[in-house]
Amino acid sequence: MESVEYLIPVIQTAIGPVILISGLGLLLLTMTNRLGRIIDRSRSLSCELDSAGEEVCRRVGMEIDILWSRARLIRVAIMLASLSCLFASLLVIALFLSPLVALDLPLLISFLFITSMIFLIAALVFFLLDVNRTLTALKIELDGHRDRHGNG
Repeated sequence: MESVEYLIPVIQTAIGPVILISGLGLLLLTMTNRLGRIIDRSRSLSCELDSAGEEVCRRVGMEIDILWSRARLIRVAIMLASLSCLFASLLVIALFLSPLVALDLPLLISFLFITSMIFLIAALVFFLLDVNRTLTALKIELDGHRDRHGNG
């Protein structure tokens, strides 16, 4: 009975990183969905190149270039979010091992938490860069639409 009471504070402390891992899972789901949409849109646009005129090929080429840069941004964001999740998972393990092996690991625990947060911040920065590039691609598409319909 005494050992269970000893673990209760550890479990309470580990709840924060576990919630972080859950949130990172949702963020990763969003990012992988965006990557899938980028890939689908790139394939769709590349099919347009086969039967398009010179002006359309130029516009589509610009859009594909933006999609390629977006895919690279999202890939980095996914990698960083995954690393954040990895360090949060290691933090949970360290929190449980610390009392079990009677080691005081405040530096390790601090390092794991801070590193996880740094990776999360970096992932969010790359995610925001992707969102910004999305608007650039949309502008090119809308400008092409206006040109085709004479609303220039």
